[in-house]
This record gives sequence, C-alpha cells and structure tokens, in this order.
Amino acid sequence: MCRFMVYKGLPALMADLVTRPSHSLIKQSIKSLEREEPLNGDGFGIGWYIPQISSKPGLYTSLTPAWANRNLERIAETIETPCLFAHVRAASVGGLIETNCHPFQYGNLLFMHNGTIAEFEKIKRKLRESLKDEYYNIILGTTDSEHAFALFLNSLKTAPDEASLKEIVEALSVCLKKIRDWSFEEEIDKISTCNFAVTNGKEIVVTRYVSDPGYKAESLYYTTGKRFECLEGECRMIDLKKESNAIIISSEPLTEYREDWTSLPENHFLTVNSDNKMDLFPIIF
Repeated sequence: MCRFMVYKGLPALMADLVTRPSHSLIKQSIKSLEREEPLNGDGFGIGWYIPQISSKPGLYTSLTPAWANRNLERIAETIETPCLFAHVRAASVGGLIETNCHPFQYGNLLFMHNGTIAEFEKIKRKLRESLKDEYYNIILGTTDSEHAFALFLNSLKTAPDEASLKEIVEALSVCLKKIRDWSFEEEIDKISTCNFAVTNGKEIVVTRYVSDPGYKAESLYYTTGKRFECLEGECRMIDLKKESNAIIISSEPLTEYREDWTSLPENHFLTVNSDNKMDLFPIIF
C-alpha cells in the first residue's frame, strides 16, 4: 500500500503542501496513522505543472525514502504550482526499482494508485493482451499500478492529451470494471482496493474503490477553501468551503485540524474541473 496527495488551485509553494504540514506526506512516509504498517519508505515521486512553461508536468521520482531525500526538500522550497501530485510507496506488487515509483506519466497526464489489485499475477496476461501496442510498450516497471495506468489509457475514447473530464471518468470506470470482471473470471476471492488519481494539469479525477463493499477501502480525504496557508509553522485551509481556490485530496489529513477534512465516500468518484469546481458521484458499472 501507499499514501498520496493531490493539490489543485491557486499557485502554491510545493513545501507548503509536501513538507511543512504537521502530517505532511513526508511524515506519512515515516509514520502513517491509517495503515497497519506505518512505513511508506520504498521510494516516492512528485509531479507538478507550470502551465506558462509547458502543458506537460515536471516529474521527480526516487527510490530513496521521502524522509531521507534532501533534494526533495530543496526543490520543494523553490517551486510554485497550481497542480501537484505526490506519492510515497510501500511496495506490495513489484520490486524496489525506480520505474515502479509513482506518479506515472504519459504526455500531459499523471497517474497514481494507492491500494492493491488482488492476485494481480492471475489477471496480468489478460490485461496486457487487451492493450494496444502504444500502451503496452509504455510499461517499464512491474507494478499492478502502472499496468492499471496503461489499461486506463487504452480505455480512453480519444487521444490522451485531448481527453475531457467526462472521458477520463468513463475510461477509469471501464478500467475498474475490467479489473473486477477479470478477477471474477479467475475466481479471485481477495479484495482489490483502487484509489486512483489522474490529472492533465487542468482537471483531476480520483476514485476511492473497494471491490467488495463489505470491506473497507483505503482511506482518502479532501478539504476545500480559499487557500491553504502555512504561517509560523502552522498549516491550515483558510475560509473552508467558501471558495474553491484550493482543493487538497490526501490519503490522510495533512493537518491536526481533522474537522477540516471530509472522508471521500467509498466507491465514489471525486472530480475537479478547470474552474476548480468539485463534484462527487458513485462509481456504477
């Protein structure tokens, strides 16, 4: 399993989102509060957009633990971005190699996963054989997550760089349904959890999904407000829910003010459009 966080809103300093909060993703890499195993030290990755420079994201991944990487702290103090993806890994499927670190990139898209596709090796061949060559050949690592990204890309009805918010939602739904159906065909009785996050830098789609509603999905929270602010060592969302100038989605609340955070309902989509308007609706196959 892993932990991740997403930001969309007015340009914010990366450090305010990733390193400074009291329960930042760096802290979660050492001591997660909502996983049985608190360590998420099998690498990390961070992706960010600076739209005035390029529609494609910057991306930095490393096999070192996030808490021990000084370069992450250095760049976090110097980059402002309106859209950020960050991920710390606890390896479940796939070895400890840098190509297995999230986020994964294709063109202007970034993709992250928290969770596990149960007994992935039993459906891996079917998944790979369903892919067009273009997406089959982008798989460089060995994780279930990167394969799910390729399946998502393969499920888009248009070119990935041109996909609308609606088309991204539809492709993620197809992706989840195929994983469910293949698991059923292989008589896999273990539970898959798929908290997926996708962005093109302008829009975001996140899922909180568990294959059996009788079981608990991986944790996922969100908070919205005018801005997320770090002053004198204290970080908090300002003017909660009054404006959608700042939206954070995170595996665990980043601050001690848990009342500021709302748990995303299980088996739901959360979307953020180009105007930072957020929407929630159920995942229905």
